[in-house]
Amino acid sequence: MNTEDNVRLTQTGKGTPMGELLRRYWHPIAAATEFDDKTTKQVRLLGEDLVLYKDRSGAYGMLGLHCPHRRADLSYGFVEECGLRCSYHGWAFEEGGNCISAPFDDTISGTTRFHEQIKQVAYPVKELAGLLFAYLGPLPAPEVPVWETFEWENGFAQIVLADLPCNWLQSQENSIDPVHFEWLHNNWSAPLAGENDFYAPTHMKIGFEEWEHGFGYRRILENTDESNDGWAFPRMCIMPNLFCPGSGYFEYQVPVDDAHTLHIVWNWDPVPVEQRPYRQDRIPHWVAPITDPLRRRWITSHVVNQDTVAWVGQGALTDRENEHLGRSDIGVVMLRNRLGRDLAAIAEGRDPEGVIRNPEAALIRWPFAPWRERSLRDFTREDFLDQHARFSRRAPQEGYFGFYAGQPKEVQKVFSEAFGL
Repeated sequence: MNTEDNVRLTQTGKGTPMGELLRRYWHPIAAATEFDDKTTKQVRLLGEDLVLYKDRSGAYGMLGLHCPHRRADLSYGFVEECGLRCSYHGWAFEEGGNCISAPFDDTISGTTRFHEQIKQVAYPVKELAGLLFAYLGPLPAPEVPVWETFEWENGFAQIVLADLPCNWLQSQENSIDPVHFEWLHNNWSAPLAGENDFYAPTHMKIGFEEWEHGFGYRRILENTDESNDGWAFPRMCIMPNLFCPGSGYFEYQVPVDDAHTLHIVWNWDPVPVEQRPYRQDRIPHWVAPITDPLRRRWITSHVVNQDTVAWVGQGALTDRENEHLGRSDIGVVMLRNRLGRDLAAIAEGRDPEGVIRNPEAALIRWPFAPWRERSLRDFTREDFLDQHARFSRRAPQEGYFGFYAGQPKEVQKVFSEAFGL
């Protein structure tokens, strides 16, 4: 890939080809529970500095970070019943970006004509499954995809956030790369755990299929066949920046800017039959550490931490001009080609594939029925503990979360209560 094409696929700013493509989709930007103890949060998305807020009525809004009066930081503003008020001179804005109050000018002029002419940058925000999604593209906005797992009952969800110092596409290309599991998560995990004589089964076959919202990939190892989960339960790379290796696990690669990514995991686990019916009233969130402060090295003990080492090790923006793709990279080529087609669609004034305009199509069913059956099957508390023990032998866990290190004690506690542990 030449440098020009690499830049075209990775730039996220407004007016760039990929920046305009990414703006056609909703992106999760925070967890709703982040606003349990605050009302504003400074965020950066697609190269734009913004403030996310929750007003006293419970409505969410997202505005440009700097007040249009004298450019004060609105993340230090304060919310009212409707909207956000700047702490510098009191100008207030509602979620659509309209100025609803400019106190001194309103008082002196005795009219509202001045503030009615002021407009702040504003973007719509929607809450779904404990996540706050934002849309920065042209209006009317499409529908937010509602993956069927978001509506399942009798399960425990949690949200994990991590800040990555690399471009979003590096982590998304990992979502369509089957063979890295053999090496990054198996052969490397063994010496990390002190097992220097272990080698994982070799990949013998990989397969890919395309659907409206992305790709599914399958794999066969030397000790398996097509009846094995690796082939029967394909993992999903969903456009433009979502990975679902199973129906209860989501990884969003949220483009902060050209050199930074907000990595969000939304994880759902069904509870044992002894705990059903179960209703989760609050989806907790936590921030995952990715570096060890004592060693000053990346954390390598957990699955996504190992992925992080591979992603950020390529640099802030990987040099694709000097890469050498092999046969294991068929999926990566398919993803890049799909992005190329979607870029062409945008240039022609069309929606990219997977953008949903029909509200009745917003609820998306998984294309592979076994995913649903596997996730919703009955199992006992003892079954769960046996599975957890087998997994923990290779990947030591803090609490009951094996993908990211650092799960807080308070989240471990509510998980244990949900599972009756």
